[in-house]
Amino acid sequence: MILIDRRIITHFDFTLILLILPLMVLSNYLISEVNATLAHKQLVYFGVGILAFLFAFLAPIREYKWLIPFLYWINIALLVAVDLFGVKRLGAQRWLEIPFTHFTIQPSEIFKPAFILMLAYLIQNDPPPPEGYGWKKFLKFSFYILLPFILIAKEPDLGTALILLIIGFGVLFVVGVNWKIWTSLLIAAILFIPFAYHNLLHDYQRKRIQDFLSEKPSYHVQQSIIAIGSGGLWGKPKDEATQTQLRFLPISTSDFIFAYYVERFGFFGALILILLYAALILHIFTLYFALKGDYFTKVVAVSIALLLFTYMSVNIAMTIGLAPVVGVPLPLFSYGGSSFVTFMILFGILEHLLAFRFKFLYNSSHI
Repeated sequence: MILIDRRIITHFDFTLILLILPLMVLSNYLISEVNATLAHKQLVYFGVGILAFLFAFLAPIREYKWLIPFLYWINIALLVAVDLFGVKRLGAQRWLEIPFTHFTIQPSEIFKPAFILMLAYLIQNDPPPPEGYGWKKFLKFSFYILLPFILIAKEPDLGTALILLIIGFGVLFVVGVNWKIWTSLLIAAILFIPFAYHNLLHDYQRKRIQDFLSEKPSYHVQQSIIAIGSGGLWGKPKDEATQTQLRFLPISTSDFIFAYYVERFGFFGALILILLYAALILHIFTLYFALKGDYFTKVVAVSIALLLFTYMSVNIAMTIGLAPVVGVPLPLFSYGGSSFVTFMILFGILEHLLAFRFKFLYNSSHI
């Protein structure tokens, strides 16, 4: 038992935890300045997220890998149920109501761990050849990527759908696909984009793109840019951060929390935050190259790194007017429970695959 404990501690990635904690502390500190009630709720979300992390960390994932396809298809069934029985709010049908309660769940959010595990399962069972995947294998993997993309985009939740698309094909790009396939897809995408814009997007989605391309940004983005610019090099004290304290900056605790952060801590504070994210993303991404032959853990690691990078870059670009305004939170930083808990589940899965991998290093029958 002592030997097992030592092996778990040896393989556990403490650096990952040390990079996550400052984001959580900074997030709660900022939210408490704007709304103490939300800060207390955020602490509850932190508690739920830590429990979810422990559950995922202790779950025997490798021993029951054969259950991953069932988990994937159960989540697909939930996405189909949203289309049939979902609860509609603000023009979007994204939630399912739990029977006999007033609670709802958002299947597109809880789908992400199942999606990443399914990619890892498929690639582990069919590793890429030296020249990369050909069309046959690529189309097989694409089916598992495009099916949830279509179901989630239909809700409509184009932001989440596109993120899954980026993660799915991003993983295939890193793992290895023949370059001729990417060239063909790039040409097809360029030809398809005008049709998709005019025939597949909703009016409000086209409006967001038009606002982004117009000379004058939307009100939300204008106020965000003002907040960021007013922070200067070193930021402002809480009482002088007027964009947030006087409610000019909308949703300053969630979608536009980066703008408030820069208003408070300035350019150098923003630089430190971005470097912290960069360190976290690069640390997870380097696991892909450190883990030889274990494609299951490699794919989980690179998927989480891509997910963090996509969320962070889109959110920050949105707040400074370099991307259309979409409901993408700053990971581990914006107020809210669903995104935070999802990331903690993913971190728990990754830590489990790392900390318990000695079982598979010394017993090849389990690989």
